[in-house]
Amino acid sequence: MPAYAPPGWPRAVRPPDAPDWEATAAAWLLDLCPPDYRRYAGLRRHVVVLARFAALHVEAGQAAVRRGLSEARADLREVASPEVVEAAVQTFQLEEARLLAVRREVGLVEEALRGRRFVARL
Repeated sequence: MPAYAPPGWPRAVRPPDAPDWEATAAAWLLDLCPPDYRRYAGLRRHVVVLARFAALHVEAGQAAVRRGLSEARADLREVASPEVVEAAVQTFQLEEARLLAVRREVGLVEEALRGRRFVARL
């Protein structure tokens, strides 16, 4: 059976069971994490652990964006024009949507690293 990546799979990661797919997953996951994570050999050696770290990091970003979005108008109205505040709100909304997609991608990669294989459906 050929390697298959489900909808929502990150473009930078080869499908599960393709040659070097775990290496591409590790590189992509490290790119999502803070640069200091590259210093930890255990994360590079154990990609499934790295995936868990990446998932938690993305979730923290999601929480920060939700907080920023909920507080932006009140926090910024004294220091920025209404147009700038609305632009900041729109930026938070765009980032919220991006992080939602990234979290799904990380989840799919983590599932595959834990042994799940995806099957194409017609």
